[in-house]
Amino acid sequence: MAEDLSSLQQVRGLVKWFDPTKGYGFIVCPNGGPDILLHVNVLRNFGQSSVADGAGIEVVTHRTDRGVQAVEVISITPPERDDTPVLSDLAELDAGDISAHLLEPARVKWFDKAKGFGFANVFGRDEDVFLHVEILRQSGLSDLQSGEALAMRVIEGKRGRMAVEVLAWEAAASELKDDQ
Repeated sequence: MAEDLSSLQQVRGLVKWFDPTKGYGFIVCPNGGPDILLHVNVLRNFGQSSVADGAGIEVVTHRTDRGVQAVEVISITPPERDDTPVLSDLAELDAGDISAHLLEPARVKWFDKAKGFGFANVFGRDEDVFLHVEILRQSGLSDLQSGEALAMRVIEGKRGRMAVEVLAWEAAASELKDDQ
């Protein structure tokens, strides 16, 4: 049976909440309509396993008997960030300083959202790179899974190497392609 394409609609909204453990969350509809269900599989098809609360998100939706749900993620923009650095290592960095660092391919070693931090390894290097939950949030993510592929901008912090921006692998690949 063919899908009714007339029920598909592209919508831009804000992530109300997303729980990777539960496998779903909701998007606030900008026109006051019902919240939009966002399932983890739709997010994974975009290349992410989580998304930060308050992130901007553009999705294709489908209306079903059970409500409106996202069927495809088009784009995600990180939540608005205030100018107060979340870590003292970042106090003297601005957006230009951060974007001057090259994206480095990495894999998550472990991440504990409850503790608020974890570590990743850059491909081809032995040392760990510190990942702070606020850096994830500012990058539009809320959680990471062990073994997940990432691209990170890394600085030498006061206590060693630390990520200052984290992108899902697919988002980084798309960003690099757009820059060429």
